[in-house]
Amino acid sequence: MEYFVQQLINGVTLGSIYGLIAIGYTMVYGIIGMINFAHGDIFMVGSFIALMTFIALGILGGIWLPLALLVTLLVTMVITAAYGWTVERLAYRPLRGSFRLAPLISAIGMSIFLQNYVQLLQGARVRPLQPVIEGHFILMKSAHFSVVLSYMQITIVLVTVILMAIFATLISKTALGRAQRACEQDSLMASLLGINVDRTISLTFIIGSLLAAVAGMLFLLYYGVIDFYIGFLAGMKAFTAAVLGGIGSLPGAMLGGLIIGLIETFWSAYFTIEYKDVAAFSVLVLVLIFFPTGLLGQPEVEKV
Repeated sequence: MEYFVQQLINGVTLGSIYGLIAIGYTMVYGIIGMINFAHGDIFMVGSFIALMTFIALGILGGIWLPLALLVTLLVTMVITAAYGWTVERLAYRPLRGSFRLAPLISAIGMSIFLQNYVQLLQGARVRPLQPVIEGHFILMKSAHFSVVLSYMQITIVLVTVILMAIFATLISKTALGRAQRACEQDSLMASLLGINVDRTISLTFIIGSLLAAVAGMLFLLYYGVIDFYIGFLAGMKAFTAAVLGGIGSLPGAMLGGLIIGLIETFWSAYFTIEYKDVAAFSVLVLVLIFFPTGLLGQPEVEKV
């Protein structure tokens, strides 16, 4: 029982990170109907920015830990948001009126560029970070196993819940949220009604990049090692989570992230770790067979 509870905690923690990344995929798809395959690499860039900020603050020395975390978070979010905005301006906006495959190819090209760009700047080897948030609670204890809930895991779950609450309020209560929903339904009509569609789409990319930046920093703090390739792996898992939950559905993205995280964790714990990705994708296939739009997705209504 103790082992199961420990894996449940680990799975929810990993799934929270996947969910934050998946929201970026589902936001962009919801508005322009296309997948931003460079989003996983924006997450990777955020991890490296957080690492470099921590190193810079460590060189200064003597900084109060909560202040160092806040400064790192703000710097990471601002710079990563600038990368996300640049991806939209270079890879999507010039091709918005083109055939649908063109922006997809452009996004894949941007993903490859970002991977090699970071590899050239930071090197191909993994980059470590010493533990920053330490300490834990012991929830359950037996003769052979103890259930541990670390402060870092609590931080990841709390940050995810807070961001989801803020983001739900943003979408439902603000003018930007109304503009995003209008562009999702009919961008042409939204522009005729005075909504700046270009600005709304750019802000959507920026918001998605902000969430990816937070996820990248949490990933770095949790695992302590990153490399230039983590964006591809985490991005594919997050994209799978978005599709599993229902692409275009924000609650579905978080639900899909939690499911993928739990599947990976439990499969690695009880079966061979080499096939954890196979298990996750197999569950995706089974869900799409019975729920083609995902668990919480809505059928797309064709406008005539």
